[in-house]
Amino acid sequence: MYFLGVLKPDDIAKAYAKDAVIFIFGVLAISQAISKTGLDRRIGLLLLGPAKSLTKLLFIFLPLMAVACSFVSEHALIAFVMPLFVMIYSTTIRNAGVKSDRALAVVLMLSLCFAANSGGPGSPAAGGRNAVMLGILTDYGITPTFGQWITYGLPFVPVMALVIATYFFITFRKKIKVKNLNASLLVKQASEKIGPMNNKEYITAAALILLIGLWITTSDIFGMGGPVILCIVILNIFRIIRWKDIASIPWDVVALYASACALGKGLAVTGAALYLADSFISVLPDFLRSGEGLAIASSLFTGITTNFMSDGATVSAIGPITVPMATITGTHPWMIGLATAFASSFAHMLIIGTPNNAIAYAMAKDPITGEQLIKLGDFFKHGLVILALSFLVLWVWTFFGYWKLIGF
Repeated sequence: MYFLGVLKPDDIAKAYAKDAVIFIFGVLAISQAISKTGLDRRIGLLLLGPAKSLTKLLFIFLPLMAVACSFVSEHALIAFVMPLFVMIYSTTIRNAGVKSDRALAVVLMLSLCFAANSGGPGSPAAGGRNAVMLGILTDYGITPTFGQWITYGLPFVPVMALVIATYFFITFRKKIKVKNLNASLLVKQASEKIGPMNNKEYITAAALILLIGLWITTSDIFGMGGPVILCIVILNIFRIIRWKDIASIPWDVVALYASACALGKGLAVTGAALYLADSFISVLPDFLRSGEGLAIASSLFTGITTNFMSDGATVSAIGPITVPMATITGTHPWMIGLATAFASSFAHMLIIGTPNNAIAYAMAKDPITGEQLIKLGDFFKHGLVILALSFLVLWVWTFFGYWKLIGF
């Protein structure tokens, strides 16, 4: 864009350093603080408290986990909770005198992973893909606030988690050998080893609550980036997060999302996005060219693509095309933009689709025998079903359900 004169240098710099980019940088920095203090472990232990049976683990823990992943790094929570689940599995089968129970392993590992993936639509803080969509919508002057995003996205999350729980319960209830599973008791024993919360954990938790509160109440004034910078300053004053921690965040991710925002701006300003959108719409059947039909087409395209490439890259590539499609057809851009962002969380089939899947697969090994507890085929087989169910919930419960009541 510099050398071809697409935008002036100042305009490129403005497109690159958007509020959404500061927001994703801040979220990565706050995630560092949460992991450094061990607060992610506390959150995981708190969520597992009610799981006194497999049924309660599926129908109480999974929705809580999914909602938590809407606000806290899903990668951090998966990285902590997965070893707990491996420990729960290993202890449970050996206490029952069973050598292995693959059905139980699949239920524990995959339900956790899919529930975490489904937390993506809940809030802009759930992942960089949402920040990219905020940047794209900013180009059209219609960015939703943090609270507005939650209004349109959070109701999807617990319902999807319950659907995931129901699928695994119905599919595996007769195949599981060990029926008695008390994750709460085993986790309580693990929490006793960690000890009580320290001052740094309390300060980090207070800063996180303040941050979410500011996002919800003042993002229309201060944007998404302002509150997160304030939170980083507070944590720095209390010596919880230092410059070396900031320097160690994945800056390539920040650069990727900044570049995606700049590219989206270029596509919007030059009219290239409208050209691509018009070309895409021309091949769609009439019933998918506007309103909920266009939202379905956009989400279907995004949801399939996100299984074969990273979710952030998917929104970066597809978002600049789908949002102008809304403008052309007279559909509210939020509807199509949010549909695209939400569906980018549906990377359930392959481990390359999201780090959550890769982390879950890598950690799902029996600590004693070293046996791989879940296979790539398990991801594909069950992930395909969950992908189909995700589309069903998104279309029926979200597009034709509570979105109709909320309106645009």
